Amino acid sequence: MPIYEQAMYFAQLKGLNRKDAKKNVDYWLDKFDIQSWGSKKVEDLSKGMQQKVQFIITILHNPELIILDEPFTGFDPVNAELVRKEIIELRQKGATIILSTHRMESVELMCDHIALINNSKRVVDGRLKDIIQRYKHNQYEAFTDVFDASLVRGFSVKSTETTEDGHQKTVFMLEGDQHAPNELLRQLVSVTTVHAFKELLPSINDIFISLVKTPQEATV
Repeated sequence: MPIYEQAMYFAQLKGLNRKDAKKNVDYWLDKFDIQSWGSKKVEDLSKGMQQKVQFIITILHNPELIILDEPFTGFDPVNAELVRKEIIELRQKGATIILSTHRMESVELMCDHIALINNSKRVVDGRLKDIIQRYKHNQYEAFTDVFDASLVRGFSVKSTETTEDGHQKTVFMLEGDQHAPNELLRQLVSVTTVHAFKELLPSINDIFISLVKTPQEATV
């Protein structure tokens, strides 16, 4: 069947009348810039174009629950971003979305709650922000003029290097709750010029690797 006919069939199969089905199919094909491909068959399309059609057929009846398995496979960066924005918009409109993916950057950009799975076993789950906070290492990165990092008292220096633009990048480790980041920044300002200062938070990819490598920690 041609793509347009397939989309119309699935839209009506999912409860839309013919008028609303045509309206929604036209809207989504136009939005994804594949209106001219409506007379083609799926096997005539590239992998990315096939993914677009599958995504459209999944959402054109405005479902309340959407389950997506690796929705970005076959997409170039432009189309991946297009689909990502549409998924976020659907979530903002009230849809519940379950996303299965190996692309951790997509998890960080899109998800509120996550579950990391290794060898069919859940190693950690919960709110994304809470998990990142749980596994952070209290490390802060400062870009400053070149100075003697030992002048900063009460903080461990994990690494220091001179950047290509002549600044100094220093990573400090806070020991427990004895010293707040504000105190570290106060000391830095008193001995050098600070150009940038930020907390180093672990990525979901880093957290997953650390849990897989140390399975005894995976009971959280």
